[in-house]
Amino acid sequence: MRPIRKFQFISLLVAIALVLAACSGAAPDSPATAAPEETVEKESGGKAETVDPKLVTTLAGVKSAVVQIEAQGTFADPEFGEYSGAGLGSGFIIDSSGLAITNNHVVTGAALLNVWVGGDTTKTYNAQIVAVSECSDLALIDIEGDDFPYLEWYPDPITVGLEVYAAGFPLGDPEFTLTKGIVSKEQANGESSWASVNQVIEHDATINPGNSGGPLVTEDGQIVGINYASYAAAGQYFAIGRDTTLQIINQFKAGDDVDSLGINGMAVVADDGSLSGIWVSSVKSGSAADEAGVEPGDLITALEGLGLAADGSMATYCDIIRTQGDDNTLSMDVLRFGTNETLEGQFNGRGLSVTGPILSSGDATAGTDSSGGNTEVAGDFLSENIIEVLDDGYMAITDDSYSLYVEVPTSWNQIDGSSWSADWDGLYLEAVDVTAAPDLDAYYSSYTAPGFSFSASEDWGNIGGYIMLLDGVKHWYEDSCTYDSREKYEDPVYEGAYDYWDCGGDAGLVVLGVRPIADPTAYLVLVQVQVITDADLDALERIMATFDLILP
Repeated sequence: MRPIRKFQFISLLVAIALVLAACSGAAPDSPATAAPEETVEKESGGKAETVDPKLVTTLAGVKSAVVQIEAQGTFADPEFGEYSGAGLGSGFIIDSSGLAITNNHVVTGAALLNVWVGGDTTKTYNAQIVAVSECSDLALIDIEGDDFPYLEWYPDPITVGLEVYAAGFPLGDPEFTLTKGIVSKEQANGESSWASVNQVIEHDATINPGNSGGPLVTEDGQIVGINYASYAAAGQYFAIGRDTTLQIINQFKAGDDVDSLGINGMAVVADDGSLSGIWVSSVKSGSAADEAGVEPGDLITALEGLGLAADGSMATYCDIIRTQGDDNTLSMDVLRFGTNETLEGQFNGRGLSVTGPILSSGDATAGTDSSGGNTEVAGDFLSENIIEVLDDGYMAITDDSYSLYVEVPTSWNQIDGSSWSADWDGLYLEAVDVTAAPDLDAYYSSYTAPGFSFSASEDWGNIGGYIMLLDGVKHWYEDSCTYDSREKYEDPVYEGAYDYWDCGGDAGLVVLGVRPIADPTAYLVLVQVQVITDADLDALERIMATFDLILP
């Protein structure tokens, strides 16, 4: 089985297969000692000049000005839906007052920022976001307190062959790391699925998830750029260039966001290219996106009438913002999968309003009501349990809690997504469930009508494994059907077994019991499919290929 989750029809496409050097792991749990920075003297016009003792002037001192950032909040993932958690990234201090630079994707949308300076986990600082740039993937934060060591910028031209060092806290580790390399390209492609950066430096100093926002420095500890992406398979790593960064920082210090509407997002595109847009992972409170009603989990498909992300990058989205200005009124079209709605509205203008349900062109018919909204799908039937009507006679459906995903024929358009509970010999059970059939009453009352039911429960683990589950439900069918055989079932995600039942004539029943391979005690799944015709056999194959639990 190739597992397909609720939003797995959306794939991330990056022009040169860039990968975020993203937030990672858990919070630091062991202390590290920051290197002290001594007073430095420089020669200037033949005279010794005293330099701020907090200014880092050596490679050994860089550690004292590099920070690890933990961003806690609620985010939405294209595959797994909404979740609460914490991610870890890096940053570096540029002023002794505590001003620090990191990536927008590290901090935007977070409810809480915890910061550890120089690898010292014995002292936790909070930080405030001063300003961000979505398109340049930069953010300025202000760490509580002052009198911090800080870095300065490399003053000379950045050329191929310049020796550089990537500093930060990768892979959620509280231990500071420093990797060595050279600048391999002065101007690399800055288009990616989460940013559209005008100046990018390519280098070969290894970075990993968690290095995001950390500095790329010279042997004197001077800043060349801000690490933000990697293409590890080719040994290529990328940093936002100094010149672009300095221009944006001047606006940041005035408290102004730059090329930003208030989202932490990424470009996504359907496998067949039929749908693309900017997926909203989180929204900055008080921003233009927040005031317009944009929510985590939304897909912004058009801005100012232009479709977005067809190439898998943020380029069009950012070009429109840079052309129109992020403080001007910008129209947008939005898909909201959580409620199966299309919406329309404006940034810095009219708030979002619903225009209709999400539909696909496929085999479904669509009508409009007097307000122009779609009112029909799959004939005369419309259900909030329909995620998407596909182009091959099938539709993706879910239960009422949006916990399940499966694809069934569009003719199975009577859907019951309600959960159920039961008492099995003193064991209380609750299960999420979705049932679909051409005629639910006929499906519920006999085994000679096509249809299916898909249930999942954490409580089933209390009765044992999938074999005990299959044995425990045999009494449901044995009065009307004859048990035939049992076979082993396994795919990349689930393991289990399925039973065949003969229900007379051409009617048959397949009952599948499985558990997730990665976490066998997490929950059990029960799938029941009634097969009458050859078309029902095709439906059985599709159900087995697509059923999945879509929330962690």
